[in-house]
Amino acid sequence: MAVEHGPSAGEYIGHHLTHLQNKAPSGIVDFGVFNLDSLFWSILLGVLGCYVLWLGARRATSGVPGRLQAAVELLIEMVDAQAKSIVHNAESRKFVAPLALTVFVWIFLMNAMDLLPVDLLPLVWQLIFSSAGHDAHHAYMRVVPTADLSASMGLSLSVLIICLYYCVKIKGLGGWLHELFTAPFGDHFLLYPFNFAMQMIEFVAKTVSHGMRLFGNMYAGELIFLLIALMGGAISMSFTGIALTIGHIVAGTVWAIFHILIITLQAFVFMMLTLVYVGQAHDHH
Repeated sequence: MAVEHGPSAGEYIGHHLTHLQNKAPSGIVDFGVFNLDSLFWSILLGVLGCYVLWLGARRATSGVPGRLQAAVELLIEMVDAQAKSIVHNAESRKFVAPLALTVFVWIFLMNAMDLLPVDLLPLVWQLIFSSAGHDAHHAYMRVVPTADLSASMGLSLSVLIICLYYCVKIKGLGGWLHELFTAPFGDHFLLYPFNFAMQMIEFVAKTVSHGMRLFGNMYAGELIFLLIALMGGAISMSFTGIALTIGHIVAGTVWAIFHILIITLQAFVFMMLTLVYVGQAHDHH
């Protein structure tokens, strides 16, 4: 009788880093492939974030605030202060400040999914998948949307579109096109190609770095949690097994506590860069 062995370390990590997609991998670039797990969790957490903010506003009173109202008010004041210091157009802030608040709360919630046990939700999905008569080995589920490059780059591309909108709104289409060819080196026809190239490089660099910074930090955090989880898979009564089990508990606790700072900082950095880029779109060169 053959003995069924569990997955190797590489197989375990590879399975956890594989997305649930609407199509089987084909080995070629296919823009019709969607990471369904990232879409599901990002939309769900976006709705949850909006609900929490709505609930805080609905329960707001002029008297002594409750804990939820106090937390929401503190968050709003922090975001509003940052928006006022960066975006000086009061009319634009009516949209930009709520946008920054939404970005911070949404990304924080998506990042916080990394604090859940790495096998919890994938195991639940595996049980659902197998009960439906499917092969449980193909039950893929990644639950941290910001550790998905397509999700983080989608967020940064959305910020780019908003920046382009304000470039045209504030400066006018003609004024913005003129700026594309005359800044940063000056208004001379020989410098027009260099100015335009520098402007395009700036837009691309800001957008790519904006998304990659979030993705890189969250992907690395997810990978470290998986490596720590592997230590717990070596439970045995041997000295090595006991040491690895203790190390799993200690390392997991320490990294989870430290990761609270990371998920908050990454949400704050993404929000601040959003405000900075939108503020730059208001500036005239």
